[in-house]
Amino acid sequence: MAAVLCFFLSLAGSVHAREGASGLPVLSVSVLQFGTAHWELDHILHEGLDRDNGYQLELKLVANLPASRLAVTSGSVHGAVADLLWAQSRFQAGTPYLYVPFSSQIGDIVVADNSTIRSVADLSGKRIGVAGGPDSKGWILLKNVAQRQGINLMESAEVQFAAPPLLSQALKRGQVDVIVTYWHFAARLRGEGGWRSAFGMADLLTELDLDSNLPVLGYVFPVSWAANNRPVIDRFAASLNQAKAELAEGDSPWQRLRPLMGDPDDAVFSALREGFVSGTPSPQTDQRIADLQRLMALTGADADNLMPADLFYRRQP
Repeated sequence: MAAVLCFFLSLAGSVHAREGASGLPVLSVSVLQFGTAHWELDHILHEGLDRDNGYQLELKLVANLPASRLAVTSGSVHGAVADLLWAQSRFQAGTPYLYVPFSSQIGDIVVADNSTIRSVADLSGKRIGVAGGPDSKGWILLKNVAQRQGINLMESAEVQFAAPPLLSQALKRGQVDVIVTYWHFAARLRGEGGWRSAFGMADLLTELDLDSNLPVLGYVFPVSWAANNRPVIDRFAASLNQAKAELAEGDSPWQRLRPLMGDPDDAVFSALREGFVSGTPSPQTDQRIADLQRLMALTGADADNLMPADLFYRRQP
């Protein structure tokens, strides 16, 4: 009987957020120690925005993305940061997640300042480095736009895939002409000087008739847990909105966060800050959710089995 009671007590703990020492419900989130989401989550903790909104935020810092995903799939934390396609893949596998928008930064296309590349058409015959592998959202979007213009980049260009730091070095050494990389690596390059965006990822979305401000990164929470803890998620979302607004307006929060950003020099620091703020998602609407579903289909998801609208969190009034 004691064993049965312990089982049900543990089950109850997994359904509802436990209370912390403060008496407030706890929300635990796995985050990359040197990831961009850590910046706003650390700001929430430092400013007490979690307690102001009636919950207690706990962070589990991890070294890499697989560890963060394992933390949320194993149930050792309530939520984690993930991209749209990961959430879609979990839905298709039968384990849906509620998706709370984090960032609309989809990546960047970087070339040397003196490069002649200024459009998709200019990529023919060039050496292209791609971060994230063949399934990278930015690369798939770029291929789709090129195909609309009658260009097959896999045939007309020399393409190689590698980790973002290696691609940055390859670009500096002249081993590639252009890289399709993650936004914060691009921001560091631009901040160092000598490098620019060839054209924007937002331009690619627009050319595909999609909203240019789509939250391609989000905080994900298992639906089985989120359904019983919606008030806590609402409070978390409210604190996120406050944090984003404060980070958009103030300088002192960023100076305090500078060590988390790797203590970059002033130019790189400004580029990272501006990039983060510009990635603040607009409020979800029916049209944006429909565009997110279209984006998933364009990037390889099963068009007949897409995440439904109710899995995309909408800001509370």
